[in-house]
Amino acid sequence: MSTLQAAPARDRLRIAIQKNGRLAEPARALLSACGLSWRESRDKLFCYGETLPVDLLLVRDDDIPGLIADGVCDLGIVGRNELDEQDAARRLSGKASAFTALRGLGFGACRLMLAVPEEWQWQGPAQVAGTRIATSYPAILKEWLQHQGVDAQVVELSGSVEIAPRLGTAELICDLVSSGATLRANQLKPVETLLDSEAVLAGPVRMPDDARAGLMNMLLRRLDGVVQVQDRKLLMFRADEERVPELARLLSDAEPLVRLPADGGALRLQTMCPGPLTWQRLEDLERAGAQGLMVLSVERSLA
Repeated sequence: MSTLQAAPARDRLRIAIQKNGRLAEPARALLSACGLSWRESRDKLFCYGETLPVDLLLVRDDDIPGLIADGVCDLGIVGRNELDEQDAARRLSGKASAFTALRGLGFGACRLMLAVPEEWQWQGPAQVAGTRIATSYPAILKEWLQHQGVDAQVVELSGSVEIAPRLGTAELICDLVSSGATLRANQLKPVETLLDSEAVLAGPVRMPDDARAGLMNMLLRRLDGVVQVQDRKLLMFRADEERVPELARLLSDAEPLVRLPADGGALRLQTMCPGPLTWQRLEDLERAGAQGLMVLSVERSLA
């Protein structure tokens, strides 16, 4: 099937996720939080949707962009690093984009970074000219080198990139970095970020126009309702009218204060706050006139 043709009409949505790996369990948990449940096949490669007509394909992460491009699945949860690598490879070979990131999902964060031996005094990208760089992300690296106007040899490896300098196959590497412990263990240090990555929900450039379109829109709305409140808290309190401007100033990073019906006396107010609400901040609000402060976790939300 051409990657730019519309996929055949179907009335069930297919989502590809990792069968194993660091994104597998968080992806399942996120979709479950959106109200989806499945019955797993005997070979554990397919999950049939029970609550909604949304099925899962359990595959390797590097297969997910291609499955979307070929219309085999409609959506996929994959690392932005893998998605961007395959998209860059298509551009370098003159092909049109066939998939895109629809949503960042807030987990699986890492960085694709250039790392050099610890004894190097890093002076900037021009320093890699004429060197050999080992990587599992050759397309992203080639585009970055072109953008920097630097000529270097890209050595493609499928794994164990960090040992390439010790083996003499490259002078430096371009690899994913989470904590940096693996780099330190191999006497390397990160010096340049090529890509900030996280898990994303990927989909086709051309969306379906059959029954799946409605399912996609519903799923995206539910995903937003789960992801956007992951690190947010609902703050509720009472306050006198004259105290509201100062309290609003102290909550300038939160959503606008919402006034709730009250039976006379102090106003009842609530707002959604980003990040944790510390004891210090609650005490500052109390001194400014907030009464009966309550902080509640938010599981999901429909905007």
